[in-house]
Amino acid sequence: MNKTTIIATIFILFMGFFPFLVDSAWLSIGITFLVFSVVAFSQDIILGRAGIFNMGHAIFFGIGAYTTAILNVHFGFEIVETIPFAIIFPVIIAVLLAGPIIHLRGDYLLVATIGFNIIFEQVLKNNIFDLTGGPNGIFGIDVARIFGYELSSDKAIYYIAFFLLITTLFIIRNLDNSRYGRALYYIHKDEIAAKSMGINVSYYKLFAFALGAAIAGAAGVVFTIQYSAVSPESFNFMQSVMFFAIVLVGGSASLPGVIIGTFVMFVLPELFTEFKESRYLIFGAAMVLTMILRPNGVWPATFGNIPNYLKKKAASLKGEK
Repeated sequence: MNKTTIIATIFILFMGFFPFLVDSAWLSIGITFLVFSVVAFSQDIILGRAGIFNMGHAIFFGIGAYTTAILNVHFGFEIVETIPFAIIFPVIIAVLLAGPIIHLRGDYLLVATIGFNIIFEQVLKNNIFDLTGGPNGIFGIDVARIFGYELSSDKAIYYIAFFLLITTLFIIRNLDNSRYGRALYYIHKDEIAAKSMGINVSYYKLFAFALGAAIAGAAGVVFTIQYSAVSPESFNFMQSVMFFAIVLVGGSASLPGVIIGTFVMFVLPELFTEFKESRYLIFGAAMVLTMILRPNGVWPATFGNIPNYLKKKAASLKGEK
């Protein structure tokens, strides 16, 4: 069992018992931490693993949240019934948006995704098709029910978010050990070399966008359940910047790094409310200091995404020499 697996196990066990150790205020902070951790991990698939500079990730988070809110409030869907739509719609939008710009690199792609996020926020604020509620958003979203049992308590919502985080970690672990994960790793390290190896770079980049969007959309459902409301400012450009910063500051492709980044950027401001207005000052300072002192992040991935079987094969080849 390697160090990352041990840390992940301790973290999961602690978070599993967390609701029995704290009061309602801390429990609410715990839900926020879990939801934003899932979104940060979904951003890490695109930025950390595929190396795609995506600065519009709040779009997919917002589409998932708004899909649930619109289907529930305007069309009478149960929250559970909206989940497939809240996952599929962000995937469709991700493919449609990323398709034409997937060949762009670096700052060109960065600017394009910023533009998409700004357009998305304006669409929400302008109450398109009289569905999004304009600047005030959508209120009065129903509670989640499973087989008639209402999941309205903070503890129930916490475990919904916890289940989503476990599922996300399971997906990422399997991705890292799959053919798709290895292709993304090689693309991230050297796109030209990956192309020369026969890897379809555009296809795998679109896959990273689609998978990240699906997970972010699912997190949007839990966000909607937690607050029973959605509004445009929760999915604006600055939120995308936050998710981008979490991956860079925490450490790309690093599970502990993303957890640390999420804690610093989203949980600390909730704990110290008197410093909440200084959030962006803390964010800016953290970005500058990290880039100077720890350019690979606070807790970078030690071995990247190199699969274990490749490391064993390399070790065996060395032994034969």
